Amino acid sequence: MSAVGQPVLRIERLTKVYGDGTRALSDLSFDVAPGEFLVIIGLSGSGKSTLLRCINRLIDPTSGRIYFQGQDVTAAAGPELRAIRRKIGMIFQQFNLVRRALVLTNVLSGRLGYLPPAWAVVNYFPGEVRRQAIADLERVGIAQKAYARADALSGGQQQRVAIARALMQDPQLILADEPVASLDPATSHSVLRYIEELNKKDGITVVCSLHFLSLVRRYGTRIIALRAGQIVFDGRAGEVDEERFRAIYGEDAVEVEIR
Repeated sequence: MSAVGQPVLRIERLTKVYGDGTRALSDLSFDVAPGEFLVIIGLSGSGKSTLLRCINRLIDPTSGRIYFQGQDVTAAAGPELRAIRRKIGMIFQQFNLVRRALVLTNVLSGRLGYLPPAWAVVNYFPGEVRRQAIADLERVGIAQKAYARADALSGGQQQRVAIARALMQDPQLILADEPVASLDPATSHSVLRYIEELNKKDGITVVCSLHFLSLVRRYGTRIIALRAGQIVFDGRAGEVDEERFRAIYGEDAVEVEIR
């Protein structure tokens, strides 16, 4: 865990410019404290996904620094980067499961970073790892589907599998990239409640991008709003209502659900 007073995550002057000249992020700086449920909001193209993917180096930033528990993620490579990534769980909008594989196999894959590479080649997982996978599936209420194929599950069930897979990493930080964007409202709440439980009961810090203002206000403890790759608001969830949101984004705010 992070030392007292030390942020779990520190972003310093982060900039990302893609090869075609698109500036996705511009000089972002902020800290994330242990135990926060930070929600990133913004219209399409504001830089939300790019930011999350830079944090765990799925995308390399153009400039700036990212520190996770005091380690420089932007400078890390090889074994050091793999060790950092082990502690950062990632939940994707489109679930990112191996759809033809069993649910249990997908969850077990979350532990690969801790096991000898040769074991992965032969699909060998010790008994205690398998028991942990079943326990994590039980936490998200889907243990009965352990031996079903992932593509036989509903969208909400698949996202719960993805949460269980992230849990297998014993993460200190979870990044969730619009995890409920493809789900109906009732299922969205179900999935976010599981993420909220990890945040509140396990003390796992969460950075989550969302596209629905009602969900932002319900689950976030803090909000950062992006516009054109820059921070235009950083404050408590209760400070953002429909009026404030429209003041930030203008009439384009209709792109975001504000009920």
